[in-house]
Amino acid sequence: MRHFDWRPLVVSSMMIGALAAKAETRPQYGGTLHVIMRAELRSLDPADFNSANVSSANLSSTNPNSTDTAQPDSFARRSLTMLMFDTLVTVDKNLRIQPSLATSWQASADNQRWQFRIRSGVKFHDGTPLSAEIVAASLRAANPAWKVSPDADSIFIVRDSSDPELLEELALPRNAIVKRNGNSLPAGTGPFHIVDWQPGKKLAVAAEENCWSGRPFLDAIEIEMGKSFREQMTAMDLGKADLVEVAAEQTHQVSRGGRRLATSTPIELLALLYARDVASPQETLLRQAFALSVERESIRSVLLQGAGQPAASILPNWMSGYGFVFPTAADLPRARHIREQMHTTPTWTLGYDTIDPMARLLAERIALNAKDAGLSLQPTVASATDLKLVRIPLASADPWIALANVAALAGVPLGKEEGSVEDLYASEEALLTTQRIVPLFHLPVSYAASTTLNHWALRPDGGWNLADAWLGSPNRVQ
Repeated sequence: MRHFDWRPLVVSSMMIGALAAKAETRPQYGGTLHVIMRAELRSLDPADFNSANVSSANLSSTNPNSTDTAQPDSFARRSLTMLMFDTLVTVDKNLRIQPSLATSWQASADNQRWQFRIRSGVKFHDGTPLSAEIVAASLRAANPAWKVSPDADSIFIVRDSSDPELLEELALPRNAIVKRNGNSLPAGTGPFHIVDWQPGKKLAVAAEENCWSGRPFLDAIEIEMGKSFREQMTAMDLGKADLVEVAAEQTHQVSRGGRRLATSTPIELLALLYARDVASPQETLLRQAFALSVERESIRSVLLQGAGQPAASILPNWMSGYGFVFPTAADLPRARHIREQMHTTPTWTLGYDTIDPMARLLAERIALNAKDAGLSLQPTVASATDLKLVRIPLASADPWIALANVAALAGVPLGKEEGSVEDLYASEEALLTTQRIVPLFHLPVSYAASTTLNHWALRPDGGWNLADAWLGSPNRVQ
């Protein structure tokens, strides 16, 4: 398999680390960190956020009372998972695989049969020792199609075909090792344990004194959920938050405010997802006309304030190397010509996330673009719509894993999940040909932190790493 160039993400991570190191003071224990996020998590079980279990029908649902167990992935979700749970292996800032709950591993020559030796002396937060049996059960729950079996102090994973990306898959937060306790909260082995959990509203965690990887510096972290970007920045201005999310279009303003800002490479896909497959040749033409009507450059310039990159590809160029091949420019004359071939056109409904004020503006602007092409698009906050405007976190820096994640969310099986860059391009083009997804932009993920938060950094997957963070004076100690 051809190796892909992931250096841009590595450089970004190193720069963020350098900026944090420049401002930090001498490490100290104690304190409660206050975090605010947009996501409204209904479950803490990583398996409930498996992309294979989340369809485009419930992705970015606008219904706050939804009882669906499966929820879409998010950067905040990944961050919270790694506070409480560990994976068998991890990916460092240089995108190298490192041991975690597995101390070593080996694979057969065809990468189909894998053995992982489980770390000894590790306990879950409820005092239960980590065992191969619990590890195997946890991975089977997250991946029903996998064949996972325990054997003494090891587990074996047997795949139906060669899986050279298995290590990268096991490093994903959704594959964190969990001890499930029936109707009780799941137990993990991470640096923090659960103290208070109010689904969709609040999560409080406290330092695990006997964590196998060492006690964290922070005593506790309190996370408030379901707050818009505006509400988060207001809380930070009032001194009520130490770490908040920042909308892509707000990064310039935040950086001028003197706060610590961390921004990744573009690892989030802003796209339109259709709720169903194309039903007729006429609909194929209408979807083609609609895709040609979207004026990405003007939307980026006006609404996104120059943030992000216009995209007609699913994978960003830094990840695949060929993203520039897909044209992003609008072609209204061609869109109108296609529309004129239709005697009648339906009115499509476009759903958007009510907690994201930019989503409404984007939906309205896209609807105006469609109107210019002679199409009818109605933005709505209803849960059942013809299309949805969604933000899709790319699951991994590995392009095959990222593409497979998007394909699963779009409800389209990916024919091949390994191979050369040519194979990757063919798979992505095939996914786009289904007309289930219209890529719009590749966006970075950004966070603002108070000057008292030290030694925190973005993970390679876009989440934040707080295991080694600490609170201290903003004045640097020499």
